[in-house]
Amino acid sequence: MLRIFLLISLFFLSAESRENPFFPIDSAQDIPLTSNQVQTVPMLKRATLTLPSTARTIQSVTVAYKNLDGSIVQKKVIIKNRIDWHLPIFISQNYNITNRQTPPFIKKKKSAKKLSYKKITSLKFIAFYAYEKRVKILTKDKLLRNFLLVKPQRIVCDFKRNTDIGSFIKKAYKGSLFTKIKVGTHKGYYRVVIELDGYYTYKLSHIPGGYMITLL
Repeated sequence: MLRIFLLISLFFLSAESRENPFFPIDSAQDIPLTSNQVQTVPMLKRATLTLPSTARTIQSVTVAYKNLDGSIVQKKVIIKNRIDWHLPIFISQNYNITNRQTPPFIKKKKSAKKLSYKKITSLKFIAFYAYEKRVKILTKDKLLRNFLLVKPQRIVCDFKRNTDIGSFIKKAYKGSLFTKIKVGTHKGYYRVVIELDGYYTYKLSHIPGGYMITLL
């Protein structure tokens, strides 16, 4: 009888000292599980993403990251900003905030200045000048029609004039969005074909001395 009493006493003492001997104590339960494996992942400097020429706005950015316990989580940031697909998108942590430098993704405000159009080519009755996404077509001839063609992407403009210059082709300067100008003659009009470096829509407007095409 004494032996049974001692066994029962020992059982209650051990149960009271620890609720569950198969799990860690409460103070350690909030510590994420880690491994002893040496981490060889390099520090983030800069990652680059290039978008196709059809891209016009960036809607959101989703980052997938790994926690200490090895779980993978995604975080999404809504942006909805216009972009220039010619420029890459960067993910970086190496710009310096302490010296108040402007982060690379924030553009400094430009002061108002006269736009410097660069001449692409000209004929006796028409001339072409480009600046970034704009091309000025200086001519006294009436524009009959204009439309967009693809493969390659190009803007076609027909102007009224009786002329016989045959065909004319001129490549634009390096870096221009308007890569090539072609002029060909037809009965009662001549056709101007402006080849582009990617996919765009465009807006055509009248300006003093001619027309302006703006890529969108």
